[in-house]
Amino acid sequence: MKRFAILFGCFAFLTSPVLATSDFSKQWKAKYYNDNENDDFRKMVRTQACYICHVYKEDKKKVRNEYGKAIHKFLKAEDYPKEWIKENPEEFKKKVYEGLEKAGELKSTDGKTFAEKLKNNEKPAADSGKD
Repeated sequence: MKRFAILFGCFAFLTSPVLATSDFSKQWKAKYYNDNENDDFRKMVRTQACYICHVYKEDKKKVRNEYGKAIHKFLKAEDYPKEWIKENPEEFKKKVYEGLEKAGELKSTDGKTFAEKLKNNEKPAADSGKD
């Protein structure tokens, strides 16, 4: 019984209670990362990981960087339950892409739009806290 409790505790710790954020991440990567052959951009995305939208060493459930805030204006995970995403994958993809496009039109604190920065293979947020 003790082993079961330890195993269950480890499993609960390793599973994530997040809503649909991994689904948003997959769609972001499909749009901006998968077909991008620029090695520096690909390395930056792998290094930044969650900090494309969040702030390094901050609570990811509460703190977003400027790009994450821009995306959150148009896309909220709680609006897309996992079950709905599974039943409507193409509609979800379309809505996420539309939200990413709208967020891309907004400006970073450095004066460039997020879309310009991504097109130029730059890190979208100036305030991710991770170099």
